[in-house]
Amino acid sequence: MRGAMLLARFGRQQRSLSTATAPLGFVGLGNMGGPMAKNLLKAGHEVVAFDVSENNLASFVAAGGRAAKSPVEVASAAKTVVTMLPANAHVLEVYLGSSGLLSDGGAGSGSLLIDCSTCEPSVSKQVASAAGRRGAELVDAPVSGGTPGAEQATLTFMVGGSDRGFDAAKVVLELMGKKVVHCGDVGMGQAAKLCNNLVLGITMAAVCEGHALAAALGLDQKKLADILNTSSGRCWSSDTYNPCPGVMEGVPASRDYSGGFACDLMLKDLGLATSAAFTSKPKLPLPMGGLALQLYSQMSARGDGHKDFSGLFTHAVAGQAEGGKAK
Repeated sequence: MRGAMLLARFGRQQRSLSTATAPLGFVGLGNMGGPMAKNLLKAGHEVVAFDVSENNLASFVAAGGRAAKSPVEVASAAKTVVTMLPANAHVLEVYLGSSGLLSDGGAGSGSLLIDCSTCEPSVSKQVASAAGRRGAELVDAPVSGGTPGAEQATLTFMVGGSDRGFDAAKVVLELMGKKVVHCGDVGMGQAAKLCNNLVLGITMAAVCEGHALAAALGLDQKKLADILNTSSGRCWSSDTYNPCPGVMEGVPASRDYSGGFACDLMLKDLGLATSAAFTSKPKLPLPMGGLALQLYSQMSARGDGHKDFSGLFTHAVAGQAEGGKAK
């Protein structure tokens, strides 16, 4: 019995050592993916990555990573690959394109693909099916927590996939976040993310309008934030990612809304959520989601689509100023 226990312990140690020394792959080194990949480096992993931006790749290499020339080169070097991409089209190209992760020479039997992008659940299912035909396993694992969560490795991952795929992915995801939730089969991680970002887009708009009203009434913004964060108006948009300049350090509002989660990406997610609601049976109206979609659309149309979505605050204040002039 003792011998069997020692053998079992030795086997676990060997598997742990193998996981720790095996290279990991990463595709997509933007505002979210860059810090996430660097956290894998900090955990002691060798990481080989690809990004279309040479600047992003250079920053990653400077942090100790290894650059690849294409997604398929990443998949040929690593059995486990994480992707963090902007939209449906990018996910399909990176996985199914001519030099994609699932092209010849890429991911195959025994490969684990972890897609942290936000896309339509149907896209996750399509890519997972293609991966399965090559003997690989894909889980969708979109995230919540924004750039601060990516930098501090405190993200929440919403995972869709098999029990086996979830268990394998969790080991990697825990290096980049503090909470990993199994939401169901492939696509259910995306479903959870769309619901979450629907709420996020609406609550951020509400916090922006609250602070804009405070400005109009002459109320000190820090005092309002303190009240919100200890009262019934408390939410992530206020206590962790406050949109009002001068209230909180280290958030996009403190650096003219640069970095962070672009307005156009929030616009994309709200579009996906409203589209999913429209195609659900029965159809589901999302009146508040629709209004939030209009607000971020206006922000983007005014040329600020590249700025963090919390920049909606400046448009709320500007709207009040325009209203005052109209009188």
